[in-house]
Amino acid sequence: MYFKMLKHISFAILCICAFAFAGDVVAPQGAVRNVSVDDFMPHKNSAKDFNETWSYQFVFDNGTRAFINYSTLNIPGAGNKVTCDMSFWNFKSKTYTVGRQYPPERLQPDKASGSIDINGEYKMEHKPGKGHRVYFTADKGGLFLLDVTFESAVVGKVSGNGVWKIGKESFGQYVHIPYGRVSGKIAYNEDTIAVKGYAYMDQTWQTVQAIDIAARSINFSTSAKSPLFAGRVSLSKDGEPFGYALYNDENGIKVAQPKAIKEGDSDYSGKKFAKGDMTFEWQDASIPVLKFNVAKTLQKASLLDKVDGWFAKKAFKIVTGGEVLFYRGRSEASHGKKLDWSITGVKD
Repeated sequence: MYFKMLKHISFAILCICAFAFAGDVVAPQGAVRNVSVDDFMPHKNSAKDFNETWSYQFVFDNGTRAFINYSTLNIPGAGNKVTCDMSFWNFKSKTYTVGRQYPPERLQPDKASGSIDINGEYKMEHKPGKGHRVYFTADKGGLFLLDVTFESAVVGKVSGNGVWKIGKESFGQYVHIPYGRVSGKIAYNEDTIAVKGYAYMDQTWQTVQAIDIAARSINFSTSAKSPLFAGRVSLSKDGEPFGYALYNDENGIKVAQPKAIKEGDSDYSGKKFAKGDMTFEWQDASIPVLKFNVAKTLQKASLLDKVDGWFAKKAFKIVTGGEVLFYRGRSEASHGKKLDWSITGVKD
């Protein structure tokens, strides 16, 4: 039972958001629209293993980065839980990570204000956009704090209801803030830093636990306002891409649904971490391909950073089929702008 619980927690926290089924991938149907408060509020579903994650990536002007995930999930033997985790990278040349877990009733959504509160210690205040505030405070292995507000934000888009069908299961994705400027403060113990920078935020849900993953998830964002590439694309076990990105041209923002992902000149299977040029091709031929190199990483983070104890680390590796890693970097992209990217998956 312990191994099963670790297996479910590990992939849900990651929000890798790619799961493997033999069925076809069917993209959402319907017109492109702005994301809404309804999209942002927790989704209800009767599936036993339904899980949902709100993810933030902050790239601050001082070189520090912060990554936050708020998740709801079902843990076998423990029931429904809310998990909150945050990582600081390059916080005065050091990396710090913290994770907490709470009963589901600690998550309190308020549709009227467009806000979500978790235990009074974690907040997503006001609907995503200008004025959206992200608050995270935790005392575990150190005192952690992030309190930032979006001073500006590009309006997020989605196609139809934002739901993909993968076999018999469903997967929802909403890019709420493809790009926005933020300011505020971050702290570790008594060391507090005022920060400014940009952030990307998306939300995903799925009707099963992501425990059968045999591929990678790639998300990317850029501080460039035009063209603007930002989104999350994942690969099923069969190498079929799903998810989407946003592209901004003279006619406005378009939703770019993936047609193919290549590593070099070959289709990328996702079975290993890519080590060279990655190229993203889109269903809409009018949207130019996105190409960037992932050979050089700024950070290789491990899910095991969140796990205490030698035995627990060994158990984690067994139930996840290996060590789950985040490869994060920044590269010059084909549109002439710097692109921040992250590839997640099991160690080669």
